Amino acid sequence: MIALLAIMLVMVFAGVHVAVALGFGAVAGIYMMQGDITVVRSFVAQTAYEALRDYVFAVIPLFMLMGDFLAKCGAARDLFALINRLSRWLPGRLAIATVLANAVFAFVTGVSIAAAAAFSRIAYPEMKRHGYERKFSLGCIAGSACLGMLIPPAVLMIVWGVLTEQAIGKIFIAGIFPGFILVSFYCAYILGVAWLQPQRVGIGLKTASGAARPEIEMSDAEFREALVSTLLVIALIAATLGGIWLGFFTPTEGAGVGSAFALLIALWKGMRAKEMFEVILSVGRTSAPLLLLLFCAQLYSRVLSMTGVTGAAKELFIASGLGPLGVLAIMVAIWFVLGMLIDSISIILLTVPVFAPVAMALGFDPLAFAILGILAIEAGLLTPPFGILVFTVKAALPQEATVGEIFRGSVPYWIGLLGTVAVIAVFPQIATWLPAVGTVIAK
Repeated sequence: MIALLAIMLVMVFAGVHVAVALGFGAVAGIYMMQGDITVVRSFVAQTAYEALRDYVFAVIPLFMLMGDFLAKCGAARDLFALINRLSRWLPGRLAIATVLANAVFAFVTGVSIAAAAAFSRIAYPEMKRHGYERKFSLGCIAGSACLGMLIPPAVLMIVWGVLTEQAIGKIFIAGIFPGFILVSFYCAYILGVAWLQPQRVGIGLKTASGAARPEIEMSDAEFREALVSTLLVIALIAATLGGIWLGFFTPTEGAGVGSAFALLIALWKGMRAKEMFEVILSVGRTSAPLLLLLFCAQLYSRVLSMTGVTGAAKELFIASGLGPLGVLAIMVAIWFVLGMLIDSISIILLTVPVFAPVAMALGFDPLAFAILGILAIEAGLLTPPFGILVFTVKAALPQEATVGEIFRGSVPYWIGLLGTVAVIAVFPQIATWLPAVGTVIAK
């Protein structure tokens, strides 16, 4: 079975789609154990029926729909403009506005790539006009986009919850405080740069004619429109996540409510029927392959349990004598290495079926481990050579910078992710307290 796992990993690294690699490995494993193709067909059919008909799978396309409606109607631009207007007194305010807007927008998108693409076009032109250092600006956009996968309703949280059979609503709520800690790290770094190296954020720089760089202020009408738009988005977030936290509805029902209200906001913002159709089609194209991935991952996870690989890994780690933190360090190191080579969802599908049972056996809280794992995997989005967020920013701004320059600008944000991983490892209550409060209130 170890050889089979090795072949599957080689297939993934060779460029074979991860769903095909997982499915092939699972089918081959069943056949090696049973030697009967009829048993294989029956096992695959039963797993597919049980997996894909599960009500919880509707969470993925519905939350994607909610985020895409708001992204395409201009709510992200309004959010950035409003925060920029309200933070005029802060040094480095455009960078801080980018981080805070990403944090708020993460509550509705759930996908880091969407945030990176959107704010590359929204925030970077403003930073460039105000004289921000190019490496600093692009690093800020790529680094703060990581918040999209940590702050609920993140797709990674949904995938993790499905694979480990945890309550997705609790994982959502568990990510809120760690998300705020990460935002605090980012803002502290930006303020430190603005204080120690003010020229990097355009302070004191002048135009070619020697005049101070002009400020372009919002008109009162633009301010009111941005304020109303942002308040509607915040109300949507509060209603959706608050309802899930307090137990008024399930995550799937909350996703349905959120997508319906997001559609109303988009219509108010002027979205047309053609744009609405494009959003729905885009979500379908994105979520359908993801559902196939989840089916293959469940098949793979069941086969691992049947063959005893999970149990063997658990015994190996426990008998190693490294202790819980030592084993956790090994897991994080594996996630970092994989993050250099493949995407985040593939990493979760490949490792969580093995790592999660080991972590539970070592006494880690499942919610804290989920958030810690997502943070570590998210760091891979900024890690060369893969670094998908860096390449997203580069694709959105092809003429502005090299990939290496964006990677270098993202390093402080990568360090912030590592710092948050360490904080959650030492103080898991940061992730577990809010879900526990919600459970008590719901009762």
